[in-house]
Amino acid sequence: MMRNQEMSKPLPGISEENKPFWDYMKQHEFRVQKCLECSKLFYPPTPMCPHCMSMESEWVKLSGKAKVYSFVIVHQARHPAFAREAPYVVAIIETEEGIRYTTNIIGCKPEDVFVDMPVEVVYEDVNDKITLPKFKPVN
Repeated sequence: MMRNQEMSKPLPGISEENKPFWDYMKQHEFRVQKCLECSKLFYPPTPMCPHCMSMESEWVKLSGKAKVYSFVIVHQARHPAFAREAPYVVAIIETEEGIRYTTNIIGCKPEDVFVDMPVEVVYEDVNDKITLPKFKPVN
């Protein structure tokens, strides 16, 4: 049990399929796949387009602008490493391009978050392999 040091937060796992996503995050670029057959964007990363089943895609940069689609305010952390941050917001945001992504809303009080709230991406460099995209209100 860790007493004198802060407990590490769980981090996303990096796989062959999602490695490009995390590599772009390290560069502070929010990118998702775009199918070269049907031109639709998709996330999470996968070798096959979920819309037309094509195996051909490219990584395209998103604007970083979004709105809150849905959210919850976490008052009691489910993992001890997040206990000091409670209350915090876990949200599904919808980018201008139509991608939904689960993230945290930061930079405001949890009670100030609302559905359709305009937000923009900010990047949290956690370590040399992981940068997390989080979102803050647009001023």
